[in-house]
Amino acid sequence: MPDPTDSYPMPPSRPDSDGIRFHADSIDPRSLDPDAKRIVKRLQRHGHEAYFVGGCVRDLLIGREPKDFDVATSASPSAIRRLFRNGRIIGRRFRLVHIYYGDRICETATFRREPSRDDEDDDLLIREDNEYGTAQEDARRRDFTVNGLFLDPTTREVLDYVDGLEDLEDRLLRTIGDPFRRMAEDPVRIMRAVKFATRLDFEIEEETWDAICESAPQLERSAPARVFEEIVRLLRSGTSQGAFKMLWACGALPVLLPEHGRYLGRYRPRPRDTTRQAGDFFPVLEALDHRVSQGYEPSLALMLASLYLPLVENRVQRTEPQDPHPVDFEVQDIAAELMEPMLARARVSRKEGTRAQRLLAMQPAFATRPGHWAHAEGDHDPQANFSPLLFARSDGFREALELFRLRVVARGKGRDIWEAWNTRYQRAKQATEEEIEAEHRRLRKGKRRRRRRSKRRRRPRKAQD
Repeated sequence: MPDPTDSYPMPPSRPDSDGIRFHADSIDPRSLDPDAKRIVKRLQRHGHEAYFVGGCVRDLLIGREPKDFDVATSASPSAIRRLFRNGRIIGRRFRLVHIYYGDRICETATFRREPSRDDEDDDLLIREDNEYGTAQEDARRRDFTVNGLFLDPTTREVLDYVDGLEDLEDRLLRTIGDPFRRMAEDPVRIMRAVKFATRLDFEIEEETWDAICESAPQLERSAPARVFEEIVRLLRSGTSQGAFKMLWACGALPVLLPEHGRYLGRYRPRPRDTTRQAGDFFPVLEALDHRVSQGYEPSLALMLASLYLPLVENRVQRTEPQDPHPVDFEVQDIAAELMEPMLARARVSRKEGTRAQRLLAMQPAFATRPGHWAHAEGDHDPQANFSPLLFARSDGFREALELFRLRVVARGKGRDIWEAWNTRYQRAKQATEEEIEAEHRRLRKGKRRRRRRSKRRRRPRKAQD
């Protein structure tokens, strides 16, 4: 017999009368994660109610492959931990259990209900969310109807308390309950709505969109780390261009990224009114989306560099081409100045921030005139202070070249330059130790020549009688 205190509340013998249950014949049993299914079965064998929940159910029903499978159960975190030796209780604001299978994690949470509030408290922002409840209460406290569905993987039955199936069929994104209250409780839901709408190609219900626009300024109250995590997810989604346009349209972008808000200015819904800044910014995100759709997995540094590339280029007031150099320190300083407020707010590691700034500072070297390349590689010119070979072998070059590729695609010009540098990169990877050392000697020789030349002084002319 299970301990009654291990489940809160005790599972009902039948689903609540307010919910509907149906058999999902469209779901292929082979698409269900075996580890997550094993978790549900063990919880059910010990007398607990347990289901797949959230995004995995939504994705299965619309024919998408879920990225992960989350489990919701009536078992308390301590009861889950006792059943799974490979489980670990985490979280303060929201206590749940991570169950490990190799390098994979299955997130298992106890049913929650809306937190109790003081009637005199006008602040709806959720700060504590550990009040346990029933499956119905758990469904009704979630954000959007299409995310409030439960699936029993053993029977392939879907349990719907929030009319999520109807909205799923209509491809409509709607909050559960009053949208203005939902956004006030957790403003990060604005970013989640934008993510789901763009990634799933859903339309946002009109009242929900009005609540998003009205609540956008409240995002400044959200934890910066959570906000930054959602920004990264948008950049990695393959639909970042549409997502950031939607954030700009609802007024959230100036709150999330004030530097970008100032750069883009007021939102203009008509394409013919698009500013030069918008014409420079959004094509870079479109190019990033295209690479993600091809299976490319951008690093955090590359995503940050892509996000700030148009802003940095806008700041660099330069008309004359500079002598080639692997890292342009003027550009690096500008990138650091622009990125520092966001990095400090989100507490991004200095290593990632510095790497993103370096990728931006390496861009001017790619735009060097072809004449410089031939000039620099010739042994006949010891004064050349730039080696394409050593540049192509330097730290971060591959990502910097990828960033340059995004810029080329976004601007629609410079593909021949990118192809030339890509060819040089492939050759550089095959360079011998003798070739590399020869380049180092040539650069050292050029530096000595320049130092000797700088010490020469013009002799004073003799005074005439």
